[in-house]
Amino acid sequence: MYFRCPYLVLLAFAAAFPMLTATPVAAESDNVSHEEARRLVEAGKIRPLQEIVEMLRVKVPGRHLETELEYDDSGSGLVYDFKILRPGGRIQEVEVDAANGVILKIEDDD
Repeated sequence: MYFRCPYLVLLAFAAAFPMLTATPVAAESDNVSHEEARRLVEAGKIRPLQEIVEMLRVKVPGRHLETELEYDDSGSGLVYDFKILRPGGRIQEVEVDAANGVILKIEDDD
């Protein structure tokens, strides 16, 4: 009995080893990296974030909670995705075309 137990442990470890060492598959993301965003601004392909934020303060008042730059099928293909806490307490998602600053969508965040 004492000799079988170490073999069972070894067998269980050998069976689990591939799962323990497997590299997890990263979820596919539409987000643009900071480095790529900088290159796009420098190339004149998108407007700087600060410029878009200033425009949004006037058109969509509220507290800016989060921003992502994403690839998208609408407009120029790149959008700034904002989450804004509106004065009434609602959180809204605002999509802005990164190339021209046009607001594409405003909707309540789920």
